[in-house]
Amino acid sequence: MKITVCIGSSCHLKGSKQIVEQLRHFIEENGLNNMVELGATFCMGRCQKGVSVSIGEKFYSLTPENVNEFFNKHVLGEI
Repeated sequence: MKITVCIGSSCHLKGSKQIVEQLRHFIEENGLNNMVELGATFCMGRCQKGVSVSIGEKFYSLTPENVNEFFNKHVLGEI
């Protein structure tokens, strides 16, 4: 599974750095380093609601406050 987080200027202002750090922590904490790849990209063109994050072809808008819920549902729930 590959998770890609936008680190473009708009998403950076909305907390993309915190989201990357939180995701990295959750991946390590759950021993998923070999199963989940965390990457970054610049503008994904979907930054209206929050930080743009994709898993494959699915896009999500995250905030630092909802990363845990996202991880539990869309990462742990799919592995």
